[in-house]
Amino acid sequence: MAKTLTWLKGALRDSKTWLALVAGLVLTLAYAPFSLWPIAFVSIAVLSWCSYQQTPKKAAWYGFAFGLGWFGAGVSWVHVSIAEFGGLPIIASLAVMALLVCYLALFPALALAITGWCYRRSGSWFAPLILSFTFAEWLRGTLLTGFPWLSLGYTQTDSPLNILAPLVGEFGLACVVLALGYGLFRLVLNRAWQPLVGTCALVAVIALSAYFAPANQYANKHISVALVQGNIKQSMRWEPENFWPTMLKYQDMTRTHWQADLVVWPEAAVPELESLAGDFLRSLDKAAVFNDSALITGIVDYQYDTRKAYNTLVVVGKQEADSSEGHYTYLHRNRYRKHQLLPIGEFVPFEDLLRPIAPLFDLPMSSFSRGERVQNNLLANGYHILPAICYEIVFPDLVRANYRSDSDILFTVSNDAWFGDSHGPHQHMQISRMRALELMRPLVRVTNTGVTGVYDPLSQKQQSLPQFVDDVLLTDIQLIAGDSFYARQGTWPVWLLLIAFALLSMGITYRRKKGA
Repeated sequence: MAKTLTWLKGALRDSKTWLALVAGLVLTLAYAPFSLWPIAFVSIAVLSWCSYQQTPKKAAWYGFAFGLGWFGAGVSWVHVSIAEFGGLPIIASLAVMALLVCYLALFPALALAITGWCYRRSGSWFAPLILSFTFAEWLRGTLLTGFPWLSLGYTQTDSPLNILAPLVGEFGLACVVLALGYGLFRLVLNRAWQPLVGTCALVAVIALSAYFAPANQYANKHISVALVQGNIKQSMRWEPENFWPTMLKYQDMTRTHWQADLVVWPEAAVPELESLAGDFLRSLDKAAVFNDSALITGIVDYQYDTRKAYNTLVVVGKQEADSSEGHYTYLHRNRYRKHQLLPIGEFVPFEDLLRPIAPLFDLPMSSFSRGERVQNNLLANGYHILPAICYEIVFPDLVRANYRSDSDILFTVSNDAWFGDSHGPHQHMQISRMRALELMRPLVRVTNTGVTGVYDPLSQKQQSLPQFVDDVLLTDIQLIAGDSFYARQGTWPVWLLLIAFALLSMGITYRRKKGA
């Protein structure tokens, strides 16, 4: 214990510890709403300088300090929901937030520890850094249901490098950020130009292939959509006396926009159980059909016989383009059930132990069941809609698993009122736009309080409503034809390239050491 405390005191007096922490802090500026994407390369370069050729233990410490800054600033918006809706004293809510940040910081620490270990055995730092960091990021997005928020690739959503997204996805872009950041460090440190120039050459080859041989182009097909942002206060959404006022508000906001091919409402916009809202939904169904339209809304489906609750999207109105009648009935098949549930918010691990502790673990609607991982696209007015509910959009493999070649639009709903006027909702929209870039499908995102908007991945233009207003965005979207390389292949080509690069790099380093 005494040795540990002595080591910790020495580590805290180490200027590199604080430099790594600051590098992680400023990395937040590379994400939305700031989107200063070049900062990502500088942050990785600084982290590389701090940890380069260090022992596994010291490298892990610098990675941990970097992670504390990265996630402490980057996901600080989580504290808004804990403080406002968790029912915990401020000290307890800060402690919960600190535990979350420390947990997330373990992943860059693990990456740097593996890098240091590999360096001692192979003499190579570059390849192990890229491979171990990407492995740690994959682990962060998988372990304990996963939390892949703020992956490095999202920093490039608005950079020129986003041309690579349809080929290598966000995962591949994260590798590029790591490689360019490390190359920048080596260039400044000892004028070693090979890592930076080699990475730039590979990126240029991939970018040119994307530019001169595009897999996607505009189709001769349009869809008009009306995105309804209700702006219902989170504290009022599940109060019984507000059920009908909320439903009637959405109905009234929609009434003058039925000319759209598709009307969309946010996650759980109808604050009533689906089995009890049958009359309301059938009325919507008739109104949509009468106006030659369709409507998708979020709603909670609680099934009394199985005692299972699902966070659900349902379609009312026209399903087929040539249909002259609606088909809504309770439990009809044209629906989507959320698969990737949000820990604490939608399910509580060890709930018998945790629920009695604090309101944070007993929030309304926090006992959902999972839908199937792969489900049919929604069919609305003849259009095939690829759905994702809230947190699910952060999981690229899940979204891609539900993609089909005939998917017309990527559609996601959310309720980011939990996070107030923080940068969380802006990061959420940025993540959604990355999914659109990967799959090359127009994005339609509708939320309770914003950011509500549409995004065209070919023109890279976004239209959105202001946050915290009740309003409707009526717009026309040109659809896109073709399948992106990422949509067809996923991430395995990137993994294959990474492994080949690591073996080649370590082999070259070993031969140099042997020759010396």
